[in-house]
Amino acid sequence: MASPKRIGVLTSGGDCAGLNAALRAVVLRATGHYGWQVVGIRNGTAGLLARPVEAETMALSLDLLDGTLLRRGGTILGTTNKGDPFDYPMPDGSRRDRSAEVIEGYRQLELDALIGIGGDGSQAILRRLAQQGGIDLVTIPKTIDNDLGHTELSIGYATAVKVATDALDQLQPTAASHSRVMVLEVMGRDAGHIAIAAGIAGGADVILIPEIPYSLAGIAAKIEALKAQGRNFALVVVAEAVKTEAGEAVRQTQASGAQTYGGVGHYLAARIAEETGSETRVTVLGHLQRGGLPTDRDRLMASIFGVRAVDLIAEGHFDRMVAWSGRQVIDIPISEAIAGYKAVDLDGPLVHTAQGLGIYLGEFRP
Repeated sequence: MASPKRIGVLTSGGDCAGLNAALRAVVLRATGHYGWQVVGIRNGTAGLLARPVEAETMALSLDLLDGTLLRRGGTILGTTNKGDPFDYPMPDGSRRDRSAEVIEGYRQLELDALIGIGGDGSQAILRRLAQQGGIDLVTIPKTIDNDLGHTELSIGYATAVKVATDALDQLQPTAASHSRVMVLEVMGRDAGHIAIAAGIAGGADVILIPEIPYSLAGIAAKIEALKAQGRNFALVVVAEAVKTEAGEAVRQTQASGAQTYGGVGHYLAARIAEETGSETRVTVLGHLQRGGLPTDRDRLMASIFGVRAVDLIAEGHFDRMVAWSGRQVIDIPISEAIAGYKAVDLDGPLVHTAQGLGIYLGEFRP
């Protein structure tokens, strides 16, 4: 096909640091190098449901790049993790397939291709829309959980790890001052990448991730061993998706009725106090891991991914996700990227390192 002259870009799913850096890279490459127009679509696929659809778009030009966009958290386009267009919730409580409306919105914008920045759920929806509507699609991986397949890094992960590591740095002095066990609950919907990386970097004594079962007796034994060594405090990091010892997920019910992870930190703190007699405190980082200034690594990866996504369009390569592997930017079929999540590798260097440092990582034996 002829080189596109007008491309769309949207951010979808949960926000994270580095999204604006990716948008900046797309604009610089598409407009500055190829001379294309870039149309930003607000609020993910929801923006394509607006009529007139132009009301939910913004022109992304070089004039927008005032030097601050690279550094800003969140996304200037807005995003959403609700409203699957194939099963859209209506005001009367019914649900409707509105995918044809989304595709029609895309057509009304007269776009030649679309770049979607999102995680596995968002990419699955975008790919389904692209196949149904004949949309030339390229995607960029974005998830603080870093659980997308076939890419070593996703936008947002590095900043989330830094926030969690910084939290441990802040908690350690107060833990030592008051002889407490500090429990830090971090995000991690299905995988424990944030917990294990931040736990190692932040000097945690106990790291609990969804991939490895644990026992309260094992946690208590580690804390008692620290006391025997003369230590008066302990740091515990737990991913939000870790279950109770009985295998039950700990969830919170939101006002909308949706069930979300959260609360396992408080569960563990209470049980640790019972088992060891230690005074415990809990910190739940929650959405702090999504906000803030993106780290240098997230800015770098976002820039690399943004440039490569535009180049894929120029080359006529679609239905592809840009990825990072072996210190190189690559691209893979979107279907492969979303086929399965990437769990923490139990034979990998992080697990080996944690065990080598004497961290209690659950009841796992290599």
